[in-house]
Amino acid sequence: MSNPVYARVRQNPKFHELVKKRSRLALGLSAIVLVSYYTFMMVVAFAPQVLRAPLSEESALSVGFPVGAAIIVVSWLLTGVYSHFANGEFETLNDEITRETLQ
Repeated sequence: MSNPVYARVRQNPKFHELVKKRSRLALGLSAIVLVSYYTFMMVVAFAPQVLRAPLSEESALSVGFPVGAAIIVVSWLLTGVYSHFANGEFETLNDEITRETLQ
């Protein structure tokens, strides 16, 4: 048996809007992270000379270090982007859905 509160939530158009927006954002951000990470892994596997090249003539650091660090930083930033929407637009929609459902 289905709970009537859950049924009212699922029938609310704002719930469908929330699910659609949240899913689109999560999939987009996940795709960015996965493509960047797997591209990095493919370069490591098939063209390691690109990443082991020094940053400059006198540098002890290779190109791979800043590239790998950039992937990590971008992942953190994308987490911040998701948190921004989750605590903003998504939270507002969720509050509206809750208010309308409990009336």
